[in-house]
Amino acid sequence: MTTRAYVLHLERATARRANAQALLKNCGLDGEIWAAVDGAKCPPEDLENAVGTGLFNPPYPFPLKTGEVGCFLSHRQIWADMQKHKAKASLIIEDDAGLDPEGFAQALALAERHVEHLGYIQFQTRAPKGPVTSIDTAGDKTLIVPQLGGLRTTAQLVSRDAAAHLLALSAPFDRPVDTFVQSHWHTGLRPAMIYPSGISEIADQLDGSTIQQSRKSLLERLSREWKRARFRRNVVTLSERSRAPATGGISGGPA
Repeated sequence: MTTRAYVLHLERATARRANAQALLKNCGLDGEIWAAVDGAKCPPEDLENAVGTGLFNPPYPFPLKTGEVGCFLSHRQIWADMQKHKAKASLIIEDDAGLDPEGFAQALALAERHVEHLGYIQFQTRAPKGPVTSIDTAGDKTLIVPQLGGLRTTAQLVSRDAAAHLLALSAPFDRPVDTFVQSHWHTGLRPAMIYPSGISEIADQLDGSTIQQSRKSLLERLSREWKRARFRRNVVTLSERSRAPATGGISGGPA
């Protein structure tokens, strides 16, 4: 199948530029370095138009940081651009990913065999938690559909149809892009994953996260952790009850 690559790169993150170029060179696909949306530079009206609140359950308990908004807008731009190309699927990989060419080539070939059906396949850097449905293997690489979708958008193979589906459901959005993708009870698309995948997280070796952090008091930190734990419990419950296909693929609408 025809597959292309997008390496998502924030232009002001100059410490990551060489890695972004290496990812494009070593991923085994033709593609481009895609300029990420810099949320810190977005006009306030653009942020207001993009972001909603309480759009579906469980309500996301935190205001989005401008970096999180920029990241989501960047993925939406790529999902939209995919509709202009003939490629049936695209690799979307962020500029803080580490890539083992041999291991990733095996994982990519495995993903390409199944992406038209599964729609969204993460190249995960973390082992899955909870029940999974096994789909296929290649060497030590395992393709599964977990009940609880994985977080992070370090690298994923997305079909053109799945991209259009997620694009339509995310205007506006009210949570980070990885949390949105995880929400298969709403999207009807349960993300699959490959682990191990030949992809690793190397942000700390570059310049750290580009999502801004703020200092909080002890009370604020405790409140945030309580809200986060409650949100995660609700995510687990809704994942268990989701009507999205357990074997992956798009169910046709909110589950």
